[in-house]
Amino acid sequence: MRMLLVGGALVMMTSAAMTSSAVADDGDTKGAQKLAQQGRDDYWHCLAREYSRESNQGLSEQDFGRSVAGACPSERQYYRVTLLDYLTTQYPDIDAGAHLATANRAVEAAQKDIVMAFVKHRPPQK
Repeated sequence: MRMLLVGGALVMMTSAAMTSSAVADDGDTKGAQKLAQQGRDDYWHCLAREYSRESNQGLSEQDFGRSVAGACPSERQYYRVTLLDYLTTQYPDIDAGAHLATANRAVEAAQKDIVMAFVKHRPPQK
């Protein structure tokens, strides 16, 4: 239950980028959107598994943050690439560097959200 609440901010952030569209009139855009959503979900589920690992429960915020930053490399890259593809398809006139920056911020936001949830929900230290 708590993983679902934690994921709310990430889902809202990337869903907003993926649902509004002035150009969403062809199959390429819808296909890219579905892949980006799947990439987001896969990455989020991987981060949730990292959050739930017993070995991470005693880590400090900084150590857990480093662990999350290195976790799920293939899911992270897939999410970044599919979101970048979607943004490029959706907004072809915007510089590719801006799309890459947006995709990187989405990945960073996911990592930040899972670290914040970890800190908020860990038991008090004795």
